[in-house]
Amino acid sequence: MIKYNKIKANYLMLVLSFLFNSCIGQITESIPVNITRIHKDSISLKAEMQPEYRNSVHDKDYQGNQISGVIRTVFQDSKGNFWFGTQNGLCRYDKNGLVYFVLKDSTGQKVVVYAILEDKIGNIWIGYDRGIAKFDGNYFTMYYENGTKRIGGLWSMTMDKKGILWVGTTQGVYSFDGEKFSPFEIPEGKINPDVGISTTKMIHSIIEDSKGKMWFATNGGVYIYDGTTLTNISEKEGLKSNFVGQIIESKEGYFWISTSKGLCKYNGETVINVTENLFNQNDIGIGCIFEDKNGTLWFNANKRDIYSYSNKVFTKIESKEGEFKPFPFTIYQDKQERIWFVGLKGAYRLENNTFINVNRNGPW
Repeated sequence: MIKYNKIKANYLMLVLSFLFNSCIGQITESIPVNITRIHKDSISLKAEMQPEYRNSVHDKDYQGNQISGVIRTVFQDSKGNFWFGTQNGLCRYDKNGLVYFVLKDSTGQKVVVYAILEDKIGNIWIGYDRGIAKFDGNYFTMYYENGTKRIGGLWSMTMDKKGILWVGTTQGVYSFDGEKFSPFEIPEGKINPDVGISTTKMIHSIIEDSKGKMWFATNGGVYIYDGTTLTNISEKEGLKSNFVGQIIESKEGYFWISTSKGLCKYNGETVINVTENLFNQNDIGIGCIFEDKNGTLWFNANKRDIYSYSNKVFTKIESKEGEFKPFPFTIYQDKQERIWFVGLKGAYRLENNTFINVNRNGPW
């Protein structure tokens, strides 16, 4: 049984306030925002008007007219529209076709979109590398940091049951109420030398569980906040690595945790490394993880090796010779119960055990 590393919130904030105020450049106060509204028609471009996105200039084979060479996330809204967050910005596919929206940050630079979600009244929220935006169907409301204070590069985002937006960045966690970013202090971890972007305060993903607790994937393990107490689960409690990429809650109530050295299962008391006997070597990084509507777990290991896990059986999903094998950043199931893999080399769906490349022409 795990012996939890718990700290009462009031004491935690007192200690962290002392520690972080002594650090040069540490933000411990709220950051107000400037707000700009932009009509969708003024920043929309039809896909056929855009230059072709190639996966790689080094690939000699024809790659198709990709949605983008790098897709960070995919989301299907309540109306059935597909949204893609890409290295080139935001795009949406609906009955009228594929449209790109040219979102820019406060400096006028195009943005990279990392997160997309929908709130209870149908607004689409977009998290990009230097801020957030809300789309109400006609207007994009852009929330820019006001002044010289910065929240850091946005990396993850979720909205809890109370409608509070939680934002994970390269510089920690913030909550957003529509007027300001408020910091939520979490102890620092370490820099992961094996990835391109890493900081001691990196927040890779955030979820709210079925009981209303907030979970944070960090470079110091998993942190859980129940409204009063902050709990840390790390290597001391059995995690394979403190470099945690993603956390999801299963339909059966336990949690899957991807780390840089394996996939772990947490049942509330014990951490189990479920991939320990799957690979020939122990230190295999697990990327994104997703549980579908049937309870099957999907994940990628060693970047491009894709597996499913069901009834305690792992199945490696092979790609046919000549296909562009995806390197997913997000795995997602749409309303038609199709499994998507988006990341490097564009968007793919798994159909009949074959990866189908979904480019600007579909198949949708």
